[in-house]
Amino acid sequence: MLDTLSLMGAGFLNALTPINLLMMAAGVAMGIIIGCMPGLSAAMGVALMLPMTFTMKPETGLIVLGAIYCGAIFGGSISAILIHTPGTPASAATAIEGYQMTLRGQAGKALFTACYASFWGGLLSCISLYFFSPLLAKLTLKFMSAEYFWLSIFGLTIIAGVSSKSIVKGLMSGALGLLISTIGLDPITGVKRFMPSSYFAEGINTTCALIGLFSMSQVFILAEKKIKARAQATKFSDKMSLSREERKILRPTILRSWIIGNLIGILPGAGASIACFLGYNTSRQFSRHKEMFGKGSIEGVAGSEAANNAVTGGSLIPTLTLGIPGESVTAVLMGGLVIQGLTPGPELFGKYAPMTYTFFAGFVLVQFFMLGIGLIGCRGFAQISRLSDAILIPCVTVLCFVGSYAIHKNIMDIVVMLSFGVLGYLMRKLDLNTAAVVLALILGPIGEKGLRNALRTSRGSISVLFSSVVCWVLIALCIFGILSPIFMNKLEKKAEADAADTAGGLDELEKLTEEDSV
Repeated sequence: MLDTLSLMGAGFLNALTPINLLMMAAGVAMGIIIGCMPGLSAAMGVALMLPMTFTMKPETGLIVLGAIYCGAIFGGSISAILIHTPGTPASAATAIEGYQMTLRGQAGKALFTACYASFWGGLLSCISLYFFSPLLAKLTLKFMSAEYFWLSIFGLTIIAGVSSKSIVKGLMSGALGLLISTIGLDPITGVKRFMPSSYFAEGINTTCALIGLFSMSQVFILAEKKIKARAQATKFSDKMSLSREERKILRPTILRSWIIGNLIGILPGAGASIACFLGYNTSRQFSRHKEMFGKGSIEGVAGSEAANNAVTGGSLIPTLTLGIPGESVTAVLMGGLVIQGLTPGPELFGKYAPMTYTFFAGFVLVQFFMLGIGLIGCRGFAQISRLSDAILIPCVTVLCFVGSYAIHKNIMDIVVMLSFGVLGYLMRKLDLNTAAVVLALILGPIGEKGLRNALRTSRGSISVLFSSVVCWVLIALCIFGILSPIFMNKLEKKAEADAADTAGGLDELEKLTEEDSV
């Protein structure tokens, strides 16, 4: 216990260095800008900035990526409130009540509520990050080769299944990623596999694949659409504040949404888009002012934003301890860990504990930067959300090319990035899951080594794969991972339908009123 407290204290001291504080501020600002522009995503922002972190210390690089992640999730609420267009899917429910508040001349109050709830949702999620991560990491000490094989399979099934509307398409995406992960030299025998040139000896460059799948593919998606200017962001003159009574009303809403968001985040593959609707619906069910929902309720805005920001800390728990990302953003973040030579699991809380706790402390401080920058810069960020695709497309393209080339200063890295960009574009057109491909690229080699080493030690007997209680628990989790999309899709559809009913109720009432007056 004392060791943990000393590590926590040292982590805050390390995180408070000038360079880390500067990177937090820059990362949060960058994330908010990315988040408030419809068409871009948190995963895309993290993937774009990944090459820039190579020259930094591992903890500083992780803090930057975490800051972009948190900033982007909050940033999506700005365009959702002001132009009724969520910057990210995680703010879809926020648009329902937030835009109604804007129409009533309360845009400032709506933005303050979103920022306030995002801050508390993210800050409270850090509690579970500190508490559960070390416990789960200790459990992985019992893992042998067979357990690591089943763990990699579980990671593939959960994100391939939950993140796609079709189980078959989700598993196809994972299988494609596994096939790509075999390119290069065999890790056991050194035999060449699917190698068109010596450049691929160490396999596919994960960073280039990430940039291509998440960023370049988005450029192609934006480019194929008709270029048009964004909607005019509403100017707001009301004060960005809440009364003491309003803050008191929001406390139970934020606490409930924190628990919902944390649980959704810990469940691999569920994501912030589900959490925001669940948080919104729960706030409506427990509200004493249900009549305000659909007309501009601060509880609805707070419920959605606290839940989606609570996902950030929760999703890092399985990512750092088991190597199973909670959602697509943490899949990219885990790629950053692997590239830095760090393996998720007990090593992060043992050998690399100072670095890990510095990142945790930085993640806590990021929430304060998000609150400050969000409140001060909301008016400016509102205008950024109007940027046309004609400006975004060349800017993102240049960043993709520069980021890919900067890794090894090799033109082949750009070729790989463009190839994965085309692959990502085609996959999104076919409703396949790009996050599953990334996860398979990372988990594939781990699973392969686990399987082959287990079979070598047992002289080819497959019984070693079923020889422990942990193996059977992981097998059960794999089955759950394949079947969970059925439950999660129903849950999401119900939440969206309930939210849509609330949003449409006011329009229906207005139409009836008009007919009566006629």
